[in-house]
Amino acid sequence: MAQQTIPLFLQPVTTTPNRAPTYVMDLGETIGLAWASLLANKLRSMLTMLGVIIGTAAVIALVAIGRGAQAQAEQQFKSLGSNLIFVRNGVARGSGPVSQGLGSASTLTLEDADAIAHTAAAVEAVAPQLNARAQVTFGGANTNTSIVGTTPSYVSVRDFLPLTGRFFNQVEVNQQTRVAVLGQTTVKSLGLDAQTALGKTIRIRGDDFRVIGTLEYKGANQFQDQDDQVVIPLTTMARRIVGVNSLKGIALSSIAVSAKSATQMDAAQFQLTNLLKLRHGEEDFNMRSQADLVDAASTSSAIFTTLLGWSAAISLLVGGIGIMNIMLVSVTERTREIGVRKAIGARSKDILWQFLVEAIVLSVTGGVLGVLLGIGTTLLIRISLGWETIISPESMVLAFAVSFAVGAFFGVYPARRAAGLDPITALRTD
Repeated sequence: MAQQTIPLFLQPVTTTPNRAPTYVMDLGETIGLAWASLLANKLRSMLTMLGVIIGTAAVIALVAIGRGAQAQAEQQFKSLGSNLIFVRNGVARGSGPVSQGLGSASTLTLEDADAIAHTAAAVEAVAPQLNARAQVTFGGANTNTSIVGTTPSYVSVRDFLPLTGRFFNQVEVNQQTRVAVLGQTTVKSLGLDAQTALGKTIRIRGDDFRVIGTLEYKGANQFQDQDDQVVIPLTTMARRIVGVNSLKGIALSSIAVSAKSATQMDAAQFQLTNLLKLRHGEEDFNMRSQADLVDAASTSSAIFTTLLGWSAAISLLVGGIGIMNIMLVSVTERTREIGVRKAIGARSKDILWQFLVEAIVLSVTGGVLGVLLGIGTTLLIRISLGWETIISPESMVLAFAVSFAVGAFFGVYPARRAAGLDPITALRTD
């Protein structure tokens, strides 16, 4: 008769003569047994891992989408201009203590803009603005767009260079020339392109304007489409659109200010605040810097990304519950095996360790597959939808670590239940 081979996990280790034999398994053997158990039930193991796979993939993909949106929002706000500060009309008060609301009083004037340009040492350039919405027509096409009346310094302050043609100059401002520079959205709305638009005559509120340039693409931010605008000289705006003959004392919509450098942003804001308070006698204006807008966008996008990540993490929780359920089933199915192993010397902690490792291997395998699926899904979204996505190593490490923790946490109860089985009762189980 052939000699029967005893499995390694049933063999007692060799001990010293004065110590009783004990059952011990090293980590490698335990992981090997875990894999053998999982491969023996491939379909069940794969279905069990599905929750962890989907949860891990969802965390990576959604965080990548959220971070991509955050980076895109920051880039859009940075494209507003160079070291930019917006000064807008602030809070007006009536005869009593009740505020009439933010921006309800038009208190900024061209004289304020000139004072800023000549007095504030930390300021590089100033672009006063008059804004209105109007219908713009060309041939049979028309669009309702933003009309911006400003000065040539608008180009440097807002970092808005012409894509084709040129921007208007100070002579054209002084002479109230009816010339216009179009944003790319407006160009398309009028059925033109960047080249064919040059030299064309468009109509704004019944007046003809000659197109001398088109602006480079800027894109849309959270507040507006920066390419949906027509820029004309400030004096022409005042006379033709607003309906006043003189800029003296006219109320501006806003003043865009460019600081000399990023390090002088705080100094510029301090100087602007003091100068305008001195000129107006009160703080009837509000001020937002480019950095404030970027920080606000980053904060809101970070909250959005966190919410997406936590929403996806719920799938990992569900996957962990599935792992615990299957491990409890496995303990019930292998009760007699547990009894045999305890009878030949296996300790309770050896049984606990083996079942815990099985749960961890199951979860970590699902985590690895989930990471690969998440990367693939993110790349597919980027290619097919054109969304900006950023896959961060931190999210992959975090998702993998969470999958390990899920296996360890939800595997403890089944492992403790297996370790606590009475060997005699377990051997009697069919």
